[in-house]
Amino acid sequence: MNRSIIVAVCALCGAFLLPAVLRASGGSAAEASSTFTLVLDAGHGGKDPGALGRGKGREKDINLAVTLAVGKLVEQNLKDVKVVYTRKTDTFVELDERANIANRAKADLFVSIHTNALPNKKVYTGSETYTLGMHRAADNLDVAKRENEAIMLEKDYQSRYEGFDPKSAESYIIFEFMQDKNMERSIRMATLVQQQLRSAGRPDKGVHQAGFLVLRATSMPSCLIELGYITTASEETYLTSSRGVNELSTAIYKAIRKYKETNK
Repeated sequence: MNRSIIVAVCALCGAFLLPAVLRASGGSAAEASSTFTLVLDAGHGGKDPGALGRGKGREKDINLAVTLAVGKLVEQNLKDVKVVYTRKTDTFVELDERANIANRAKADLFVSIHTNALPNKKVYTGSETYTLGMHRAADNLDVAKRENEAIMLEKDYQSRYEGFDPKSAESYIIFEFMQDKNMERSIRMATLVQQQLRSAGRPDKGVHQAGFLVLRATSMPSCLIELGYITTASEETYLTSSRGVNELSTAIYKAIRKYKETNK
């Protein structure tokens, strides 16, 4: 990369990250309180349905059902954990506001829950979990692009996200320059999620890194869970069933409990 490009990218990086740094300047929850604050983020919602199944399944509904079930388990069993939701109903919440909610709460952990999809009637099964980071694999970049496209439903997204284009691979180069002090704990949480989902019988698609906008502005360990593939008929049936919601939420709850126990 020549010098002019490096200078341009670094300038973009500074402009892109400054709002996140300013929003996160309040310090961590660990410094302010002994209470563990968990933010649960049900992806999409309202005018943004997310991925659609081949039947009647909608990602926003699956995400919300699992998120509320996780929150209920935490509230019932982990009395020293404060649960904050980015949404509890079918409402549209902008991506940067989801991060703002977590930062204002001085959260110790941010968990975003989503449902995956594939084009052209491809059949795939399994769950995977992402942390913010490099996206050298083309498949990881494709998942990040799809989830990030939600910003195009927001007003003035070009100025709010400093020119970020969710469909452009070049926009993601800034993440190569980001140093996340929470990366180790984020990966630890993502690994625990995958372990628990695997124990629940889900095909394990692993832990990956990609440039999700909803994670880039949070000032605490964070991960994004792709529960399964709504575009695969058997997966859609499972994801929209009470059994599926129960098994998925229980696995995520167990991962949160284990994470909290090892990160006091």
